[in-house]
Amino acid sequence: MPKKIVIRQVPVQTVFDVHGKIPEFREAGYDLDVFEDRLKGKKHLLSVGFVDEVPAGYMVSYERWEDGSIYCWMAGVDPEFRRLGIMTRLMAALGKWAKEKGYKKITIKTRNNRREMLIFLVKNGFNFTHIQPKGRIEESRIMLEKSL
Repeated sequence: MPKKIVIRQVPVQTVFDVHGKIPEFREAGYDLDVFEDRLKGKKHLLSVGFVDEVPAGYMVSYERWEDGSIYCWMAGVDPEFRRLGIMTRLMAALGKWAKEKGYKKITIKTRNNRREMLIFLVKNGFNFTHIQPKGRIEESRIMLEKSL
């Protein structure tokens, strides 16, 4: 039976709860204060994708630079709910919200070793703009953007 997926704007605590389910982010060691500090005083969008009312994926975006862009800082889907189109819907919701707010592009930074995210971003119209080298090539950060 198909699952019902709904994207909702939520409080930071709900986003943080889903963040804790993403194995790729466990090494980051971010706590709730990091999320709150990152958003303080900034225009932002906090979204969670719910599958049959269970929080399954999230996206945190905010205005980082005054260049007409919205920055997608963190996004992930609980492994139990991957391959259902949740990230696609979260990104579409961000694009719609950003356009309504007058933003001209979405920017995002990911690591070279996050292959699934890189593939997702390229398939969804993002372009590579910059690489930040790190000690190991796998840890290099890749900046991408998509015009709205």
